[in-house]
Amino acid sequence: MADSVATSSSVDLQAFEFERVLDENPLTVLGTLPSTTQRLPAILRIEKTALASSITPADLSSTKLIENNDIYSWHFGWLKQREDVPDLKINVVFPATEVHIRKYSKQDIILVHETPQLYARIVKPYIDSFPASRTQWVSDILSGASEASKILFSSPAFALLPDMKWDLTTVPALYLVALARDPALRSLRDLRAPHVPLLEAIRAEAHRVVWERWGLERGGVRLYVHYQPSYYRFHVHVVHASQAGLMGMTVGQAHLLDDIISMLSLAPSILEDMTFTYGLGNQHGLYAPLVAAQAEVPFVATAAQDGH
Repeated sequence: MADSVATSSSVDLQAFEFERVLDENPLTVLGTLPSTTQRLPAILRIEKTALASSITPADLSSTKLIENNDIYSWHFGWLKQREDVPDLKINVVFPATEVHIRKYSKQDIILVHETPQLYARIVKPYIDSFPASRTQWVSDILSGASEASKILFSSPAFALLPDMKWDLTTVPALYLVALARDPALRSLRDLRAPHVPLLEAIRAEAHRVVWERWGLERGGVRLYVHYQPSYYRFHVHVVHASQAGLMGMTVGQAHLLDDIISMLSLAPSILEDMTFTYGLGNQHGLYAPLVAAQAEVPFVATAAQDGH
């Protein structure tokens, strides 16, 4: 009989037993948490929450001078505990599989070129190999079985809600996600010209929601799509335009929704036909086959390399 596993709502973080650090940025640690009859692997992703705008020196419990020079000085500070301002946000994956452990481990990155041929031979079979259970949590959101109270907009085509990365409070750190309902849409590669109305609707509703709820004008948010994505159900990220340095905004991985719409309007099958270049971590399931296949990708030397 399979071991009964505690639900996420009943996870006791005080019972977490540390094993090792998977990554330092953000701090991600592997350990175990108790289930009904045994301890199972658990991943904790620990991040500092954004400082509330209401924080003042009165909220400091103590300070320590680091250095001073003329009119400048540097200090360490410790905040008093405030129930309305948590210090940390902790994301938990429990029970964690070996796939999760690899995903959240620090990785060496290499740039790969994915031609349409390599997509058809290597990437699409990899995507198709994932069981529906891997994205059951997306289906639960779309069906209303999970996070129903967080839905900001819902239609027969997609739903818009806060991403788990956001603390739901700090507007400059705003992070939403639009989830497409069509399960046949797995990634950027599946988009064609007939999907433009869907993409335009996501863009329009995202701008409407952030204006009505948080007063962000058009241009106040950045909408983009990942390739490769972290999960294979098509979704669009919506983040505050002032955010910079997010891990998912790396060149090659993030593709602006506006650009995608423009490309599909000009060439209906361009995302099917083009070669994508992106970084791939050495723990990713596509790393070994795509790296091995790079010799098949034509390399065009520059004029300088040709000696011209």
